[in-house]
Amino acid sequence: MSPLVASLLMLTFGIFGSLVSTAAESRVHPNVLLICIDDLRPELGCYGKDYIVSPNIDQIASQGRIFGRHYVQAPTCGASRYTLLTGQYGSRDNGALFLRAKQIVKDPTSVPPSMPGWFRSHGYTTVSVGKVSHHPGGRGGADWDDSGLLEMPVSWDRHLLPAGPWQHPRGAMHGLANGEIRTNPKKMDVHQSVDGPDTIYPDGLIVDESLQQLDLLAADKAKPFFLAVGIIRPHLPFGAPAKYMEPYQDSVLPPIPHPQKPTGITTWHGSGEFMKYNRWGRNPNSDADFATAVRRHYAACVTYADALVGQLLGRLDRLGLRDDTVIVLWGDHGWHLGEHAIWGKHALFEESLRSPLIIQYKGLKSPGERTDSIVETLDIFPTLCELSGLPVPSQLSGVSLKPYLDDVSAKGHSAISYSKNARTIRTDRYRLIVHSKGAVELYDHNSPETETRNIADQNEDVVQDLTARLDKRRP
Repeated sequence: MSPLVASLLMLTFGIFGSLVSTAAESRVHPNVLLICIDDLRPELGCYGKDYIVSPNIDQIASQGRIFGRHYVQAPTCGASRYTLLTGQYGSRDNGALFLRAKQIVKDPTSVPPSMPGWFRSHGYTTVSVGKVSHHPGGRGGADWDDSGLLEMPVSWDRHLLPAGPWQHPRGAMHGLANGEIRTNPKKMDVHQSVDGPDTIYPDGLIVDESLQQLDLLAADKAKPFFLAVGIIRPHLPFGAPAKYMEPYQDSVLPPIPHPQKPTGITTWHGSGEFMKYNRWGRNPNSDADFATAVRRHYAACVTYADALVGQLLGRLDRLGLRDDTVIVLWGDHGWHLGEHAIWGKHALFEESLRSPLIIQYKGLKSPGERTDSIVETLDIFPTLCELSGLPVPSQLSGVSLKPYLDDVSAKGHSAISYSKNARTIRTDRYRLIVHSKGAVELYDHNSPETETRNIADQNEDVVQDLTARLDKRRP
């Protein structure tokens, strides 16, 4: 990047003026700890899954606000994280943030600031560790470690991915125990459980680095911090230290709801991301024992991620920072565990689009209560601005969640999501999916059949109304 472009970027986001804020001014703004967990559906104890061991996330929930119906904008990592980090609708593929970065280099004045960029321009030290944007560490190149190709320019003071024996961020993204890197997916096991410490898998190193960053950030008394930690598990392949598999060795899991492949035109797919791994010749859609094994290993990955969250919380408490920090735990999208005969994300059904969102901070009204009002990932950026005492940028597409933090009965709003070939709107009662080639799906969540029976043909007026609302929000 040329010095001229760098200077333009600095001027665009107002960094020069804002970073001279005094220590007294910065102390009135709380710290932010944003915990992003990959492929995490609401498979947690605090979401009513009593067979899941998740005491640390449950603790955040007991002191915070659980959003029971939080929906992402896209059922894929990159596009969903684009929305989180920009507060805007975006491209429908995983390269969305890199496309934005190219536009910044081409014309800095045409691109609104990212969420971390906004906080940075208002006096915060911003640090990301792990998978916060699409690439762990936030860089491009063949191995995702090219410092000249930033996924989010003018956003982070430090953006880090300790690769350890996995060699580079790309290796860590799909790494298994002891430095195993994915080369040919067919030769990498789809699930695994190996004895060893947390650092036997990449997330252990990510959280170790995050703890060191917390120590450094706490030492700077003059400035608040925005620390984003991206935990990769339970992303495929499902690998976790063996100790986290122990609670599930003989666990009895509830039956998979609606496990049949849907009929008609839908966003169903053949679970290609899952099926490309070594499955020992087994298919969970036709092999019940294998389906249970997969679900148990997913659960073990959740418990592993939960233990790592516990380390972050413990360090925050040890540093005396809990009362001065807004904590947000966010899953970047849902994940099917056999519902609709899908093992993965990428569909526009409820299981792909609904993910955990928990917000905790000192002074929250009625901590531990849950709201089932519909909210979206788009809403997190303006919410954190309001909770941190920062102005809200005018270009944001979402709304602050402060009303639901103050009152769990506050009325929600519809949620918009999209994939490459379809769009959907979710209301309290209905989900409408409109395909680019004209097909329509309408599901009634007041019916026990929910998203297993398309009622579009019998409800043309509802289809027309929801389509108009969808077009207004997302043409």
